Amino acid sequence: MKQSEKVYRKNKDIVSREIDNELILMPIYKTNKEINEMYTLNESAAKTWNLIDGKRILGRIIDELHKFYGIQRERIEADIIEFVKDLKKIKVID
Repeated sequence: MKQSEKVYRKNKDIVSREIDNELILMPIYKTNKEINEMYTLNESAAKTWNLIDGKRILGRIIDELHKFYGIQRERIEADIIEFVKDLKKIKVID
């Protein structure tokens, strides 16, 4: 299955809060390793985060961001795929 055909959902143990125009991701579980971890998302990352709903395929999210930002689709696709890899690595989506 191609990356753009996958559906991602947010980890239920992560909460997000908007503070001073930034989106902050915080784990609600606290192990020794994760106790000090919080993630700050910029505007485009926050928009992507908000589109991840466990229903949309990644290709549809890319299409929506392409329409919104008007940037070359191939560039957005490469950036979003890399961002999704990062989100998976820190276990905020699956």
